[in-house]
Amino acid sequence: MLGKLKALFSKTDPSHGQKQTAYKDAQRFSTAEQKQILESGDDCDRLALAADSSAEPEVLYYLSEDKNPQVRENIARNSATPLQADKVLTRDEDDDVRSELARKIARIIPGLATEETLALREKTIEILETLAADQTPKVRAIIAEEIKTSLNVPKGIIDQLARDTDETVSLPVLAYSPLLHDDDLREIIAAGASSDALEAIARRKTVSEDISNELATTLDIPAIAALLTNKNAQIREDTLDQIIDQASDIDDLHKPLALRPQLSLRAMKRIAGFVASALVHAMMEENKLPEADAEDLLDRVRDRLQSERASDSDEAKYAKTASDLFRRGVLDDAFVIQQIAENNRELLLQCLALLSDLPAPTVRKIIHSKSGRAVTALAWKAKLTMRTAYSLQTQYALVPTAQLLAAKDGKDYPIDDDELEWHLSYFVEQN
Repeated sequence: MLGKLKALFSKTDPSHGQKQTAYKDAQRFSTAEQKQILESGDDCDRLALAADSSAEPEVLYYLSEDKNPQVRENIARNSATPLQADKVLTRDEDDDVRSELARKIARIIPGLATEETLALREKTIEILETLAADQTPKVRAIIAEEIKTSLNVPKGIIDQLARDTDETVSLPVLAYSPLLHDDDLREIIAAGASSDALEAIARRKTVSEDISNELATTLDIPAIAALLTNKNAQIREDTLDQIIDQASDIDDLHKPLALRPQLSLRAMKRIAGFVASALVHAMMEENKLPEADAEDLLDRVRDRLQSERASDSDEAKYAKTASDLFRRGVLDDAFVIQQIAENNRELLLQCLALLSDLPAPTVRKIIHSKSGRAVTALAWKAKLTMRTAYSLQTQYALVPTAQLLAAKDGKDYPIDDDELEWHLSYFVEQN
């Protein structure tokens, strides 16, 4: 048996002689033992032999058609398996066998780029192409995952995988493959790519201005959010304007827009016209606005927030909700921070009134005062931490940078109780 197979391999395997020497140096089973296992060994023996990288190529080839699928899996996994056997395994009826083969073949392709291995590379690529067209998505997905970042695979395989109808196959390639060019991506977008596919494209390491514009035109919210979050995506000003035009009523785009780096002042003014006050503060920090521009932006936002003040009936509703929460004892620093983040401005104001034992109109004046000391005094009166006081200043009351009151030693109130009480008294006496 082995003699016939050796004769076959000596004629057809260009790398056989080179491999043979390596196997003999680290052989675990003797030739006689390998022959005996093939003729009368049990499943355990054949499993061990199939996993042995020092086994004779002829033996591994023979075991590629073993009746036990686990033996064939080991053959598929074995890096020493000859290409003739790998080719046989591409037609294996067991998905797991072909999956293991796919994983191995995809991983060895990058090391087969030299001229010395050209013949071997061509045969390996032929196997890779067969697996990339496998009927089972699991097998194709393994190939896609393994070669998604490679520059050393045929572009035809990448193009095929990128357009695969199963997203477990296409998404890794769409997100990562450096072999996909703008023309490829534009064609895929124009063909009606799914939302997940568009989002994968938007998250690529590099996204050109043209592709950003194509993605914005789809009006796909997850894809546009991913595009805005991708700091390496190049977005033209007119494309950003197009996104801003659509974003005012789409909450999922507010944070990605506000945190987009290198926004122009004009874009920031437009975005500040509809996003939450906490996001305005984050946008200013991200873009490091000069003080004069920051103050102008904050004035615009304060004017907007005052014009959006809740109606009397809504104030009464929020006051009742705040009273219920106060009785339940849930009004604390964590609650306040959460309301700031969720932009629940009127509810938070009513809660601060209860926590500080001040009338709601007084709290409203303090919040709109632009005074960091007054807002800090309000937080102190409400028995909140200085860290929460700072968040109230920056993200809720939009206190100008020059008026902010920072914590002492990172956590303590920086002025004494008498001065804090004095700042509150100014607003209390006005009522």
